[in-house]
Amino acid sequence: MTFTLAIVGRPNVGKSTLFNRLVGKRLALVDDQPGVTRDLREGDARLGDLRFVVIDSAGLEMVEDDSLQGRMRRLTERAVDEADICLFVIDARVGVTAADEYFADILRKRARHVVLAANKAEGRVGEAGATEGWALGLGEPLRISAEHGEGMEDLYRALLPLAEIVESDRPTPIAPQTDVALTDEQSESGEGAEDWRPSAQRPLQLAVIGRPNAGKSTLINKIIGEDRLLTGPEAGITRDSISVQADFMGTPMRIFDTAGMRKKARINDKVEKLSVADGLRAVRFAEVVVVLLDVGIPFEQQDLRIADFAESEGRAVVVAANKWDLEDDKPHKLNELREAFERLLPQLKGAPLVTVSARTGKGLDRLHNAILKAHEVWNRRIGTARLNQWLTAMTEAHPPPAPGGRRIRLRYMTQVKTRPPAFVVMATHVDQIPESYRRYLVNGLRADFDMPGTPIRITFRDQGDKNPYKDRSNKRQTGALAKHKERQRPKGA
Repeated sequence: MTFTLAIVGRPNVGKSTLFNRLVGKRLALVDDQPGVTRDLREGDARLGDLRFVVIDSAGLEMVEDDSLQGRMRRLTERAVDEADICLFVIDARVGVTAADEYFADILRKRARHVVLAANKAEGRVGEAGATEGWALGLGEPLRISAEHGEGMEDLYRALLPLAEIVESDRPTPIAPQTDVALTDEQSESGEGAEDWRPSAQRPLQLAVIGRPNAGKSTLINKIIGEDRLLTGPEAGITRDSISVQADFMGTPMRIFDTAGMRKKARINDKVEKLSVADGLRAVRFAEVVVVLLDVGIPFEQQDLRIADFAESEGRAVVVAANKWDLEDDKPHKLNELREAFERLLPQLKGAPLVTVSARTGKGLDRLHNAILKAHEVWNRRIGTARLNQWLTAMTEAHPPPAPGGRRIRLRYMTQVKTRPPAFVVMATHVDQIPESYRRYLVNGLRADFDMPGTPIRITFRDQGDKNPYKDRSNKRQTGALAKHKERQRPKGA
């Protein structure tokens, strides 16, 4: 039995700390300053034998305009409308405030079920504030301490009867498999592995990263068709890495929105440092990463660092230039983008470069196709026979160098992993193979096997003078010799 629990309340009452306590992980950013949480963050929580989806929300402010606080409040009110149960948290050390009374009245009108919790009630300091909670008319206030885990049994007893009358089925995010090893049979044939195509049970994991104010949250809102993420003209609105389940043009996806990433030297705020670390963690959780650029100022140094990080983590990369609707001379600008991309990001040679407008939705079909193509290449496997035919042609066209007069021989090649594709080449004098020859082989794989953009790993292993078919050859020779001796043996001997 599952249900949805939204944690709501004023800023800095301990909502995110309680969220982390319920999910058993430090997923939400926590700091002493108020207003750290801005978006809605979902997590799979457990309390005793209860399993449910918990939502951490932004602190409720007494504003109703279009300011950042006003937009945060509307997003939280939406969570209240959609949740099965609302856990209204007050600060037991402060007691009931006018804002608490105001929001309690809203919850009585809008929420299906409300549970009142007085947080920070450890010791005698919070006794008076917890008692004041009765005045809100939401039933008995539960005395809890999210920091120390006190009162969780009381919370369990309060949720248990409500859980029996509400039902909600939320998909559980599944961590993607990366560096998937292939068996000998799969490596030989290039077939036979588990189906990697996105499904409702295993949605494609997609992370959208980029500099602040590039339009990441706006793009995701347009993809899912609703204002699920907080957006606005202010840079740096998103702080947590928020994941949402979506059906992007028929493809099941779990999309991670991340905080804008600035240069380290410009980051002084502790919360921003935590936000960037959270975004980097989302990249490691993704299968495909969309690097979103602002078409007005594309390929700045930070864009290059972000794209290089995604590639070094072994994720399939798609580069998208946003705000394309604001560009006047589109053909000229597109040529500039492609030239800069090839020159500044050679490690992502051939990766998809698409233009989109998150505001109007223009180009989303191209983005969808590029994501699926990148995901397919990321999972591609090539048979050993084809690889060795290709390797022979590549070495004949451009033989390896002969340092000190010793010829480097590339004996054979096989694919050992996917996600991303990884290959092993058995060779002699591997310590003498230059990096330029590795890049030559990588670029050849991209061109000849239609593998643009995806990270490709090639490892050289020293085989010395060993012959991989030596044992097979010895067996044939031994068998032939035995037959010859048998024929030469006198009859009756």
